[in-house]
Amino acid sequence: MDTPHADPVGRARPTDSLFFALYPTASAAARIAELTARLCASHKLKGRPIPADRLHITLHYLGAFAGLSADLIAQARTAAAQTAFPPVDIVLDHVESFSGRRAKRPLVLSGEISESLGALEHALGAALDDAGIPLKRHPEFKPHVTLLYDEHRVHREAVAPVAWTAREFALVRSRLGKSQYEVLARWPLES
Repeated sequence: MDTPHADPVGRARPTDSLFFALYPTASAAARIAELTARLCASHKLKGRPIPADRLHITLHYLGAFAGLSADLIAQARTAAAQTAFPPVDIVLDHVESFSGRRAKRPLVLSGEISESLGALEHALGAALDDAGIPLKRHPEFKPHVTLLYDEHRVHREAVAPVAWTAREFALVRSRLGKSQYEVLARWPLES
């Protein structure tokens, strides 16, 4: 795949990350973009909004790598293919800045875990565990879409709900430092 670059100590610097995601429908992405513009104006945010084609909910983050191995991608695809679920209802109804070590914090649109979303996240995680793929897990799955990164902290506030039904999930490669996503595979969520 890609040739990894070395850092000054000789370790390969990560070039890619890999994750499973749910993408909003086009109409939900448009509503998210409108909400982000309103938040930028009302909170005087200077961060650049995430482009509509990169808005997503991360189901599972597999990690950052110095190049992606074909074996890891094949294992992830095989594990995902074993996950058969119906469409997933998503409702995101509040915004807040997540804390972090960086000066610029992610401003996110988030919501509660629906039963169907929780079941999909759990089943996919179990399939990845069974395949021997280590995951970079947070202690608690919190469905959210990152809107932008900004130095200004926004405390949790309710917003008009953005809802959609996810009918597929995807394995996504992010080219680090280039703001590029590549969907490697998609799986339908069917009744």
